[in-house]
Amino acid sequence: MREENMEPEETEVDSPPSWSPVSRDRLLTCANLSDYAGKKRKQDPSSDAENSARILEDCEDDDFPISDHIQDSEGPCNKRVKPVDKSASVTGIITPVKTPALKRLGQSIQRSISFRTEARPLPPMPIRTRQKASSFPRRRSSQLWSDTVDSLSHELSTKEIKRQEVIYELTQGEKQLIEDLSLVKKVYYEPMLKLDIMTESELGQIFGTLDSLIPLHEDLLARLEGLRGAEKTVQEVGPTMMDWFPCLEAYITYCCNQVGAKALLDQKKQDRRVEQFLRLCQESSFSRKLDLWNFLDLPRSRLVKYPLLLKEIQKSTPPDHPDEEVLPLAMDLIQRIITEVNLKTGEAECQFYRRGLCYSEDSQRVSEIQASRFLYCHGELKSTKGQKLHVFLFELVLVLTRPVAQDREGPVQFQVYRQPLPAAHLHLEDLPDGEPSSSGSFRGAFTGNDKMKNCFRVSTTGRSKSQSHSLQANDSFNKQQWISCLRQAMVQSRDRQAQTSPDPALYNNIAELNLNSDVEMPDT
Repeated sequence: MREENMEPEETEVDSPPSWSPVSRDRLLTCANLSDYAGKKRKQDPSSDAENSARILEDCEDDDFPISDHIQDSEGPCNKRVKPVDKSASVTGIITPVKTPALKRLGQSIQRSISFRTEARPLPPMPIRTRQKASSFPRRRSSQLWSDTVDSLSHELSTKEIKRQEVIYELTQGEKQLIEDLSLVKKVYYEPMLKLDIMTESELGQIFGTLDSLIPLHEDLLARLEGLRGAEKTVQEVGPTMMDWFPCLEAYITYCCNQVGAKALLDQKKQDRRVEQFLRLCQESSFSRKLDLWNFLDLPRSRLVKYPLLLKEIQKSTPPDHPDEEVLPLAMDLIQRIITEVNLKTGEAECQFYRRGLCYSEDSQRVSEIQASRFLYCHGELKSTKGQKLHVFLFELVLVLTRPVAQDREGPVQFQVYRQPLPAAHLHLEDLPDGEPSSSGSFRGAFTGNDKMKNCFRVSTTGRSKSQSHSLQANDSFNKQQWISCLRQAMVQSRDRQAQTSPDPALYNNIAELNLNSDVEMPDT
């Protein structure tokens, strides 16, 4: 997971604000940070900048435990897991490994292992587009386990060295997470509260229960460090992880709050004082060029890494080792916790965006919106008239909206556009790239583009009059994500409706899922 050579990475990142993140819900503030509450005052713009800069300088000069490997740089995990490579560089070096070769072998093993996962929001997520990430280094160098060992009284096999390296990486990851979360508290929360850049209530909504996660990871770090013997080797790690994983249920509250937190943070960035302070922080050395949201998303990124780390430990665990029986149980437990976090987060996101819908007619308040428990996806699409629409694919219904202009203090709102389309009655047609059809349904559809690209059509013959919408995605990748989500929603909605009130008509047009439709309907 740690590599000493830091190179810029090209990663897939979320588009700007129109693709907001996952929904959250919480109002817990950092209890020990409330000393400065209620000190509202007017400040001169120049004094704001001076005060912010002075506080950030104090943070850099402070005794805050930011180790060298932190300052080098790392962001939330955003790299796919690479399988352990059984290459000659590892297997053919030495049969029983003696101590002098230990560091060289450890370095070779570490280079062959990466535990990075994609920093994607949890399942109910907005549609994303491909674009290059910024070119700053995203990793920080760190010690290998073999670097900490001077001598051993007995020889270790290549497999055992690999196992110790992964366990050490697990331990170091906890240490670095604790340092990052403590940094966020000291460098962002406290100064913004002290300078009245945000109110205590606003900071509580954005930071949520972050402060309560630090003791949890400090507890695991202490347990893991306690497992290291005199020669800095760890025998069993499975029982420790099994005992500690139930603590991670605290992540449900934190992750459920993140959609609301992200929306409020994006809204507050429109304030010049907030934007200036966050920019100064990001340009400072302690931030490693990461913004506040990168830090706030670190706990979620860490959560999805545990199964991957345990899997790598298991690969290097001998069949007769005590961990061989416990590790599968620990992996099953953490996977169930992650599934529960995903489920609750999806429900929170659905509620967040449902509350933001504005209806111009009562007929738009269809029952499927309230009955939906989660979002498949949401994001920006264009209509045939070139209008920008924010489209929500809820569990049971597709809702087209237009973002509502709002003041800086108001919540995010979306005006429902036309009638929502129930997923059980939805028809989907993939429109190939090329010239507009002779029917004229696309004449002048997409301004400045003679050919239509990345388009698809959704239509319904529901309870009232028929309607059809031809929509354009940003690119082919984005389009395929929409089509995949729509297919899934259509099948599951029809299955659900058939179970509750069987209706053969629902399946008459099941072939529509092949994305071939002969039905001609006027586009909106």
